[in-house]
Amino acid sequence: MKIEVIGLEPPCKKCTELLENARKAVAELGIEAEVVKKWTLSDEMRNEYGLLLSPALVIEGIVVAQGKVYKTERIIGLLQG
Repeated sequence: MKIEVIGLEPPCKKCTELLENARKAVAELGIEAEVVKKWTLSDEMRNEYGLLLSPALVIEGIVVAQGKVYKTERIIGLLQG
């Protein structure tokens, strides 16, 4: 599983918090997942994902949140399906 947190460079507080929450969710579930940070909201990212706001949370190529910092519990729910 691949989880991406996409935000601005330098990372803002919200971007960093979302990344930490995603890592905590993976650890709490004990699942095999790659959590990747992408601190760039470039034209390429906007075109690939249609992003308008940061931070964004992408799970397996699907944007599940934009402009929000999901709590660990909410991310766990998303990962469990």
